[in-house]
Amino acid sequence: MPRQRYLVTSALPYANGPLHFGHIAGAYLPADIYVRYLRLAGEDVVYICGTDEHGVAATITALRENSTPRAVVDKYHEVIRRLFERFDISFDNFSRTTKPHHYTLSQEFFTKLNDKGLITKASEKQYYCPKDRMFLPDRYISGTCPKCGQENARGDECPRCGSWIDQMTLADPRCTLCGSVPELRETEHWFLRLDTLQPDLERWFGSKTDWKANVKSGPGGMLKEGLKPRAVTRDLDWGVPVPLPDAAGKVIYVWFDAPIGYISSTIEWAEKRGTPDEWKKYWCDPGTRLVHFIGKDNIVFHTLVFPAMLMGVGDYILPDNVPANEFYNYEGKKFSTSGKWYVEPERFFSRYPADVIRYVIAATMPENQDSEFRWKDFQTRNNSELADTLGNFINRALTFVVKNFEGRVPSPAALSERDRAMLESRAQATSRVGEAIAACTFRRAIEELMGFARECNRYFDERAPWKSRKDNPADCAAAMYVTVQLSLTLAALMRPFMPDSAKRTCVMLGAGDLVTSLDWAAGGTHLLPEGVALGTPEVLFRKIEDETIAEELALLREDEPAVATPAASSAPQPVQVPAQNGTSEIVYDDFSKVQLVVGQVQSAARKEGSDKLLRLEVDLGALGVRTILSGIAAHYAPEELAGRRVVVVANLKPRKMMGELSSGMILCAETPEGRLELVSPDKAAPAGSPVS
Repeated sequence: MPRQRYLVTSALPYANGPLHFGHIAGAYLPADIYVRYLRLAGEDVVYICGTDEHGVAATITALRENSTPRAVVDKYHEVIRRLFERFDISFDNFSRTTKPHHYTLSQEFFTKLNDKGLITKASEKQYYCPKDRMFLPDRYISGTCPKCGQENARGDECPRCGSWIDQMTLADPRCTLCGSVPELRETEHWFLRLDTLQPDLERWFGSKTDWKANVKSGPGGMLKEGLKPRAVTRDLDWGVPVPLPDAAGKVIYVWFDAPIGYISSTIEWAEKRGTPDEWKKYWCDPGTRLVHFIGKDNIVFHTLVFPAMLMGVGDYILPDNVPANEFYNYEGKKFSTSGKWYVEPERFFSRYPADVIRYVIAATMPENQDSEFRWKDFQTRNNSELADTLGNFINRALTFVVKNFEGRVPSPAALSERDRAMLESRAQATSRVGEAIAACTFRRAIEELMGFARECNRYFDERAPWKSRKDNPADCAAAMYVTVQLSLTLAALMRPFMPDSAKRTCVMLGAGDLVTSLDWAAGGTHLLPEGVALGTPEVLFRKIEDETIAEELALLREDEPAVATPAASSAPQPVQVPAQNGTSEIVYDDFSKVQLVVGQVQSAARKEGSDKLLRLEVDLGALGVRTILSGIAAHYAPEELAGRRVVVVANLKPRKMMGELSSGMILCAETPEGRLELVSPDKAAPAGSPVS
């Protein structure tokens, strides 16, 4: 039977900061599990990714870090690459969009579309910041989403509803850099004629009847409304230059060049193999299935914009599936690296194996709705599922064989009907897990794996070899022969999810080479020969103690910014009553308990021994001068704050932090990128003025 060819991609992460578990759950771990399964199933698969290094994500970070875009992307490309290695993500090629061959390919795409009349030049009004003296492309502008009312939505998409936004439709637009209100000025740009390509897009998109509902709904609605030309250039000096003589100072929009990075990375893969034309099999042969793994915020670009580009250029295949995930949160809030609301990777991997977090994320993956990582759940799944169920079965089975059968696979004189049924169940379990992975229902695949592990434990307990060892040795040998084969199948099933644990189990079984040589179906039928010597049994998964989780939760509270943000507040919490819109309502008496006043920062300095806290002396007028420790060191330099007016929670119970009493809280808002922005009252309001 001929092998099916697959080209699998994961969304190119912006090289403007570190990644967190939410990113891993959205686009990378699901793709890795899928790809590992396809390889084991004998399919022809190439897994492609790389860092997205153009656009405003890099330039904004460069401004904040007082650096250059090139230095920023060089730094974070390595940070991201190392994190993927820690998670054991098995890319065939991990590239960068700043490589010369990517520039060439992106300009070729632009030129071909332009030559076919699918790119048109037009003049339009865009926001311009007089203070920063520049036009404001997508992420340089923020405002209120016209679809769902989310504040601080970006000028390209909404972080809450995932809508594709035209920045001109944002309410209350602000410059992301300085916070000022921009003005409209005329500028020229080039636009992709999505309206011209809509009929072909509709026919193709309508044929995808098996796609996930969350992937179909948004783009489907946009097609019904009618697509409009979309700008594919920006006024920036960082990016792929527009290959036209009258486009000085213009670069190709990052969402045009980024998905082309999938192709340029595949070209790089082929060149590394010494077969430079091999990439064409994966991008131009209709027999290839192209699968994009992404998060919900990238759906429109992978289901409408990139397919339109591929259609327009011609000779390229279109996506076979786009199994996008929803958002993965952290202890009730959005992950935020800049806001310090995330799990620090180096610390995590110094304490826990990668396989455990791979398992927990797979078991809680946000496939159809938002889900989250919680430390208590992490402990429970590790202890009760991995340690007590899966690991315990393998350990006690192999330990029993080593102790009672000289460490060799027992020879069964005869197998009972129960024994044969259990051996046959291996193939059924393998089929169920494989089918779930192939359908991108990874949580179901984990449930099937763990269900089979529980079945193995029940069999072991029913057969009770510790009893038959003395009164019926032949029966004991048969039971342990079956138990060894069950352990082998469990090792085989673990390979897509927990590759290191699978390898360790195979070594304990004396069959380390089977990790790579045994195909997927054979994992449910292969039998270790009688008499084969086992390795040394070891504990596969160690339990996590309550004290360890208590430390993590305590650290989480310490890391939480000492400022009030939309996501977290230390103000007195009233009894919450669900409102009709799904939020929580309070009465005025609850609100009136919080004393908000205008403060003026007299001085600011970094808190010794902390990279997160600033020590502020804040004048509150008649309430005196307060010392306030605020977790905004990652967002503001001390010299930026002297003389600045802020809003302070003045009646908050003082809190001791790093040996010093903090007497108040500074109000901040959190941007979609996780940056904390101080809430600043009008300068006419003197220090001590009440805020109501």
